[in-house]
Amino acid sequence: MAVFCHCCGTGLPGGARYCSSCGAAVTGPAYMAGRPLVRPRVGRQIAGVCLALARSYGWDVSAVRIITVLALFLSSGLVGVAYVAAWIGIPEEPLEAPGAYPPAG
Repeated sequence: MAVFCHCCGTGLPGGARYCSSCGAAVTGPAYMAGRPLVRPRVGRQIAGVCLALARSYGWDVSAVRIITVLALFLSSGLVGVAYVAAWIGIPEEPLEAPGAYPPAG
């Protein structure tokens, strides 16, 4: 099963403690493939559509972003319309509940 960085969405090996791309510490459970389709609040570029698709289906987020940009130019903007529709249709990741983490110190 694929594991992804919380910050940048880069695919990581199972026991990784730090992201090889952005250097962020992998804390808590990392994003696993097969998660629900939601637009994350952290690590997204424009609206989080590519990152949401990559995390949900276990794809590499960089590949999804590159394919999306190429398809946007090759489809005469049709992919742009689909991207905006996905932006509206895919729900945003819920906020963490206050007090979900113990206070530091």
